[in-house]
Amino acid sequence: MRSWIVRFAFAITAAIAHGAVAAEGGGFCADCQLQIGVGGTYHYWGSTGGIVLPVTLVWDQDRYELGAFRMATAQEFYDETFQARIRVANPYWGFSASRRWEWFRHRYWRVVVGLGGAYRSEEDRLSASHWDFAEQLGLRITPSSHTAIELCLRHWSNAGLRLPNRGQDFATVTFVITPPRLGR
Repeated sequence: MRSWIVRFAFAITAAIAHGAVAAEGGGFCADCQLQIGVGGTYHYWGSTGGIVLPVTLVWDQDRYELGAFRMATAQEFYDETFQARIRVANPYWGFSASRRWEWFRHRYWRVVVGLGGAYRSEEDRLSASHWDFAEQLGLRITPSSHTAIELCLRHWSNAGLRLPNRGQDFATVTFVITPPRLGR
């Protein structure tokens, strides 16, 4: 495993630990939430068969997000022109940092949109660059202050700066883990 992956994981762990200590004093990570889940990849509303394992950290009332994403399986789609399945991506690691905004808010749910950057450990037929823009559209369901489920559509793309640029599309469902002393 590459050393930068270990450093990134250590940084997230340190931020969570710092938040647990700072929660009593209302510090930086007083409202941090760790989200763990699963997802799948698609392209133009067709499945590419990839499994995504997301781990994200949100803070400042869900305004900011850091995420680590393992694209755990290869991604393929059926090409009508060549009548064959074409592999577009092998398994890889991706990381993102996003600023998020609320579009709609209800007592038990809200719609969020996010914009930021992403880093991919592999270049492939989906994106010819390691660095991409990251967009997200999500529905966050919050039945209680310590429980939340987030359904999110995500797109990573280099905006056509290098070709090919089909972009990485994936959907995730994550479950929020909020220790009781961090919740409100």
